[in-house]
Amino acid sequence: MPKIFPPLIATIAAVCMWLLQRYLPVMELIPVEWRAVGLFFVAIALIIDMWSLFLFFRARTTFHPLKLDNTSALVTSGMYRLTRNPMYLGLLLLLTGVAICLGGLTPFLMLPIFVWIITNQQIIHEERILEEKFEQHYLEYKEKVRRWL
Repeated sequence: MPKIFPPLIATIAAVCMWLLQRYLPVMELIPVEWRAVGLFFVAIALIIDMWSLFLFFRARTTFHPLKLDNTSALVTSGMYRLTRNPMYLGLLLLLTGVAICLGGLTPFLMLPIFVWIITNQQIIHEERILEEKFEQHYLEYKEKVRRWL
């Protein structure tokens, strides 16, 4: 059962990225004049997350990843046609933007670690609950739409 709020996991990852860049810089990947491109990734991430959140409100179901028992509807429209986890994809894009803004190699090392943690800490558990709640409908959705992209 997941116990850590996924945005908190992303915040911890962002702090680790900053610490890695500050104390273990390996090499500069992104020149200073290009680092603002990271803000574009942050903006896209926020749009994806807000759009996904809106779809949950429209379906009148919970969006809270730690209160999955309150789920009353399966959202499959919007970004959910492209990925089963657009909010987590949004967090990943946000962290990608942070890594670009930091500019070094070591912050990028946190991205696969974040994916691994979210997949194993949150997504797999969510999938089990959704399979139990929505049975065949969720299984069919799961076959059509990938977990990340």
